[in-house]
Amino acid sequence: MSSAIAPSADARQLCVVVPTFNERDNVAKLLAKLQAALTGVSWEVIFVDDNSPDGTWDVVRQLAQADTRVRCIRRIGRRGLSGACIEGILASSAPYVAVMDADLQHDETQLPKMLGLLQGGEADLVVGSRYVSGGSADSFDRQRLGGSMFATSIAKRLLHIDIADPMSGFFMVRRDRFEQLAPSLSIQGFKILLDLVATAQGALRIVEVPYTFGSRLHGESKLDSLVVMDFLGLVLAKLTRDLVSLRFLLFAMIGSLGLAVHLVTLYVALNAFNEPFAEAQAVAAFVAMTFNFLLNNRLTYRDQRLKGFALLRGLVIFYLVCSIGLLANVGVAFSLYGQRALWWLAGAAGALMGVVWNYAVSSLFVWRAR
Repeated sequence: MSSAIAPSADARQLCVVVPTFNERDNVAKLLAKLQAALTGVSWEVIFVDDNSPDGTWDVVRQLAQADTRVRCIRRIGRRGLSGACIEGILASSAPYVAVMDADLQHDETQLPKMLGLLQGGEADLVVGSRYVSGGSADSFDRQRLGGSMFATSIAKRLLHIDIADPMSGFFMVRRDRFEQLAPSLSIQGFKILLDLVATAQGALRIVEVPYTFGSRLHGESKLDSLVVMDFLGLVLAKLTRDLVSLRFLLFAMIGSLGLAVHLVTLYVALNAFNEPFAEAQAVAAFVAMTFNFLLNNRLTYRDQRLKGFALLRGLVIFYLVCSIGLLANVGVAFSLYGQRALWWLAGAAGALMGVVWNYAVSSLFVWRAR
């Protein structure tokens, strides 16, 4: 006969997960803010650091020496906000888990309210929202505000998400409900909340609480133009119900941009430098392949990003992979066209074959999981 194990008197009720990259000047300040905001709450904070060059992980470990509520996960060879959040949430045993950034732009004073809504059974997920009454994103510049609102509109319309701020990075969720959805979430990307809500397909009870988005005091924003492609890839992946992976979609989208780079380079070589077509085509192909490789290394495979000699080695292998992919592309297209298929159907089938080959072989030999 087994006996039940009584929970520890100091069992954590709340875990705050903070993904970090080059945030050494902010983590101590954030910890002080959490200590002030969560008085009376049994809590812990897990900083999930992607091996920051500035040594953020080392600062967190020093903080953990003085406060047992602080934990550090230092990730080697893995990158990305969504993956860091998933890893941190699953590392906690607390029944409720919050996600917030380390840049001090999220309002930690809302955490007790968010926790109360979950503990009271009013919600499974509480979202800190900039776009409900009482919330504000006034610290955004015009360009970033416009981009955020546009992305929010796209996500709500295409994915049928009925919350005001699906792009928020500040939320709290019941860990048991998160664990049910975790196997279907993407470890790539920056928008873990959007992925979570889209994957749940209306199965989560969601409440939004307003907060004012603050200004970054130290460090630099991690957002750049690549986030746009990452967001579009995530939306497309969710539209296919994850039948097509986010990584493959990003690879294909970059391949499409590479085609444009190829054509522009070919035009310039032919018209500006009067190169013969064969030489111009070869130059355009190498420029496009180099472009594709560097952008895929930066975005699609950022969690396995190549550096130094490995970058050069990967580029050479990528040239070989894409050259064989081109042969596969032409072979499939020519075969279909020879069977009197429509020219555009034959071309599309060949292009798809090339993309699938390049993606599969690149994943095996260029960006191998380490």
